[in-house]
Amino acid sequence: MYAIVEIQGQQFKAEAGKKLFVHHLQEAEAGATVEFEKVLLVDKDGNITVGLPTVEGAKVVCEVVSPMVKGDKVLVFHKKRRKGYRKLNGHRQQFTELTIKEVVA
Repeated sequence: MYAIVEIQGQQFKAEAGKKLFVHHLQEAEAGATVEFEKVLLVDKDGNITVGLPTVEGAKVVCEVVSPMVKGDKVLVFHKKRRKGYRKLNGHRQQFTELTIKEVVA
């Protein structure tokens, strides 16, 4: 059984026991339980339910493993040729690590 859930504007495939890295959740603390109710699709052993726009009564229950994890560094390089202009910026996105406990549908 799995579900497609929307978390902070992004869609994730949620199955029990899997880990998710979502954009940083401000209110999350380590060990806390978080529920997401914007479930767009549920698959129960081949029986697919598509929401209009969400599935009624469905939710995904997750546990916060780590409230803030930094992602890989992304380098942003700007250059204008023949002008001597070069600029290098780095960015590391902050994520929250979640473990999916169950999909309720």
